Order: sequence, then C-alpha cells, then structure tokens
Amino acid sequence: MMRYLKIFILASFFIPKPGSAQRIDQTASFRNMAGDKYVRLHYDNDFFAKSDYYYTQGYSFEVVTPGLSKNPLNKLLLQKGRSTHYGLAFEHYGFTPTSISSDAILYNDRPFAGAIMLKSFRISVDTASKTRLVAILSTGMIGPAAFAGKMQQKIHSWTGDRDPKGWQYQIKNDLVLNYEIQFQKQVFNFKNAVALNTETQVQIGTLNNKAQAGFTLRLGKFDSPFKDAPVQLARNFQFYIYNQPLIGFNAYDATLQGGLFSTHNPYTLTGSQMNRVTFQDNFGLVIQCWRIYLEYYQSFLTKEFQTGMNHCWGGIKVGFLL
Repeated sequence: MMRYLKIFILASFFIPKPGSAQRIDQTASFRNMAGDKYVRLHYDNDFFAKSDYYYTQGYSFEVVTPGLSKNPLNKLLLQKGRSTHYGLAFEHYGFTPTSISSDAILYNDRPFAGAIMLKSFRISVDTASKTRLVAILSTGMIGPAAFAGKMQQKIHSWTGDRDPKGWQYQIKNDLVLNYEIQFQKQVFNFKNAVALNTETQVQIGTLNNKAQAGFTLRLGKFDSPFKDAPVQLARNFQFYIYNQPLIGFNAYDATLQGGLFSTHNPYTLTGSQMNRVTFQDNFGLVIQCWRIYLEYYQSFLTKEFQTGMNHCWGGIKVGFLL
C-alpha cells in the first residue's frame, strides 16, 4: 500500500500545473470547513494564470447553515449518512474566445457565453464507511440574461483595458436546470497528515452532461472530512496542500454547443468538434485558522474541442465560520 501511495504522490505532484471542466466546486472534500454554519466567497480569473481567454472569470457566494434544511428543494437531493450539511450558492461566470478585439465571429474558436445560477446542495457523510455524498441542484440562465458581457465591459472600463468586442455573438438565453452527484471515499489517511480519497462526479441537465473520476491527495495538517466531530475553534488550525487530477467524459456542454431549447444561435460548436475526453488538474493551498478559511489554487484543463487549446486559471476562496 505504501509503495503505491509513494508512486501516486510522485506522479501527481510532478504533473504540469500551468488546472477544470468543473469550474466552481464548493463541495470538494479538501474544501471542508470545520463547522455546519459558514459563509464563503469564491473568485476565479484567468489573470492568475497569465492568460486571457476561454474561462475568463467566475465567482460564487455560498451559505451553509442547518436552517437551510427547510429548503423544499432538498427533497430532490440524495442523502447517504447521518451527518448532513445544507447549503445555497449563487454562481456566475463567463467565457470568451481567444480574442476579444474582433467584431467578427471567430470560427473554430470558443463561443462567447455567460451563466448565472442558484445551487441548492446537501453534503452527507457516512462516518462508518468513510464516504461523502454530495447532491446539487442548479437552476438559472445561460445567455445575455447572465450579464457576463456587460460585467466584463464594466471591469475593463474600471481597469483601463481595451473594450471587449464580440459579445453580440454570445450563446442565446436558455434555461439552466442541472443535477449533480459527487461521491468521495477515503482510501488512506495517515494521522491527518497524508490522505488519499477517490472522486467521482456526474452532471446531467440542460447546462452540461458529463462525468469525472480521479483522486485527491492532501499533505499537511488537516481534519478529516469523513468524520463527524465537534468543532473546537480554539484548536482549529489547518494548513495543507492538495492535488486533484481528474479524467472527464463530456457528452454535452451548453456553453460550447448552445442551450437545449434556444435556436438560431449566432455561433456554436457542433458535437463532432467536441473532445469527449479531457484531463484536468487542480492544485492548491488551504489555511484554516479559528473561524477563517483561506485558499489559493491553480487549475489546468486540456482542450475541450478539437481546434481549441489547453487552458489555465487561478482562484481564491475566503470563508468565515458563523
């Protein structure tokens, strides 16, 4: 067992990390906070990876509290285990092609697209089997209603950058209704200093249909996300790095191919242009001290369509236990 763990450690940490088909992931096991009541802000930007194309920006604000157990949508969320956290997350992000300087459609490039949604989620932990089941229901809109273009234009005006062109060709308004299941299982944990667990994710709906599978490795000082222990804030200090390589299988992506219900989009990619298999890697640093949660990470994603390119971006998270 230790021999295979050493091989995996060496392999995972020497994978190039210039980082995800999963853009914003609040519920990964390595992002577990030491309590059942907290708020957390997440911000992504490809500026952190010195690029300026494809997934250009995203942010979310999440709230987890026992009071959200009364959310009627929870009846649609699967559960496994007795320890349960309930949450809501507001999420917004945008995509651009490789250039925002042209007023013409850039064929064989990524379409302009924006998405805005509200996520209801439940995290349930089975402490006996060391597993976590996460169920997420996302509702919202893709298209101009998500105001991603207007936001990018406003940010560029604040920063003095060139005015982005081409948003008139973005994917048209359509409904976002997606269901996601994540299953995480602990494989190995040595004194909360080295831990390995498997990751499986499946997403079905109008935004995307895809699956991902891989591993998460953590090194440092941390609490296990697979146990249900009382929170001791005075002793809550965690410091660790993580690496998460994932293989993705993509059947459909509305930000590339257009929504299921809208027609006559100015420009989209066809199914034959899609890469059905992708590789992503997330690598980051987390610090938790008393009530504060801080995280910085980098993400890498291989090209999602045949004429595309690999892409990188970075992100930060700031959370606070209530």
